[in-house]
Amino acid sequence: MEYNTQQRVLPLPEYGRSIQNMVDHCLTIEDRAERQRCANTIINIMGNMFPHLRDVPDFKHKLWDHLAIMSDFKLDIDFPYEIIKKDNLITKPDVIPYPSSKIRYRHYGRTLEKMIKLAADYPEGEEKRQLVTLVANHMKKSFMNWNKDNVDDRKIFDDLSEYTNGKISLDAESIKLMETKAILFRKTKPTNNTRRYSK
Repeated sequence: MEYNTQQRVLPLPEYGRSIQNMVDHCLTIEDRAERQRCANTIINIMGNMFPHLRDVPDFKHKLWDHLAIMSDFKLDIDFPYEIIKKDNLITKPDVIPYPSSKIRYRHYGRTLEKMIKLAADYPEGEEKRQLVTLVANHMKKSFMNWNKDNVDDRKIFDDLSEYTNGKISLDAESIKLMETKAILFRKTKPTNNTRRYSK
């Protein structure tokens, strides 16, 4: 008894070994017209295997591409579509560029750095004051993700001033940040689901 694992690897396993055997047989047919009829029959069988995909655009085209792949591009017939090239099967996608800019303080992150720059360039007024307050509080929460000890607001003010090259200069009198206990309480506060199942 011969197991499938002992046989050659199928180029497209989703069609199964029976379809692959049909393609292999088609390659051995010498008469071109008979070989064309055999290929058309194989395509119809392949299409019947995935009836839910019949409405997908270019479904037939994909089937003929798959037939060419299973025949290792050796099937000499009149393909009704332009078949995919063998070299295109092994092409690698373009490398996605990774951000190369450095983060000054990793505990704040890149997104928060962008928010700080936006706040620094924002027109003066009440909206800017609210935005700066929001950013400063977010900086404090992000800092506490890395440092669970009490965070001095002066440290947040100094970092904000450093980020903006002095454009934003805060102190304890001009702005009031969230208390450390309030931030910690929000993190440990159970959700509604937790309360329901903890009884």
